[in-house]
Amino acid sequence: MQLRGMVGVLRACKGPALLDCARHGLRCPLWPLLQVCSAFSAEYAKYGHVKMHHGYTNVLGLGDSSTWRLPCLNRYVYMFLAPLLIPIITPLVAVERLRKVELRLAARSLGLIFLGLYAHYWVLLNVSGFRSPGSALLCMLTTRSLLAHPYLHVNIFQHIGLPMFSRDKKPPRIHMMSLGVLNLPRLPVLDWAFGHSIISCHVEHHFFPRLSDNMCLKVKPVVSQYLHEKQLPYNEDSYLARFRLFLSRYEEFMVQTPPITELVGLQ
Repeated sequence: MQLRGMVGVLRACKGPALLDCARHGLRCPLWPLLQVCSAFSAEYAKYGHVKMHHGYTNVLGLGDSSTWRLPCLNRYVYMFLAPLLIPIITPLVAVERLRKVELRLAARSLGLIFLGLYAHYWVLLNVSGFRSPGSALLCMLTTRSLLAHPYLHVNIFQHIGLPMFSRDKKPPRIHMMSLGVLNLPRLPVLDWAFGHSIISCHVEHHFFPRLSDNMCLKVKPVVSQYLHEKQLPYNEDSYLARFRLFLSRYEEFMVQTPPITELVGLQ
């Protein structure tokens, strides 16, 4: 069960994310794989992740990770219970996003999303030996939520709670990336499931989105040294420290509108 869940996370998170960023702004013949594995359309992933999140990191209203905020939930429900609903919510949100694209693309994306979900269900029922549709669906839900907690936590830990900028006065790219992105320490399970570029080399990933996981790991010392030489921040913190910080300051980070940071005297 654990192995099936890990493979599912690797398929649904790491593969499509690297495929998406490797083709930063380019058309890729393998983009349908992203829709089968992750449920989101390739066009939405390109717009939301590549154009907005990478192009306007921590700029309010553009790439500020605000889609992860759910002010209606209290801190304990959000941090402990909400991640379990990610396997159910993700396809629903993906389908809702299709309202904003043309009919041809929406139909293609819907077909690929259905193919990914049905293929998983079919394999469990016909290959893995599950005897009833209910048990197969329960296994799908369980395996897809195996690493849902770190998936949600990592997405908020690495950007929310860091300096935010207005779209009118956003700083140069190097300051925006050094101030608005944070690396977590290397964690074997999460590194394998999500990739170095998502966990321990996220700063490097934002500076160089076309680099592979291993290349991000290789340039990490160079990026760190360069930012320190230029007296720019290189944000790093542990998973547990960020978790405690978000629990204690949940209202400030996840409910209230974040304050805007203005940098004065930049050269």
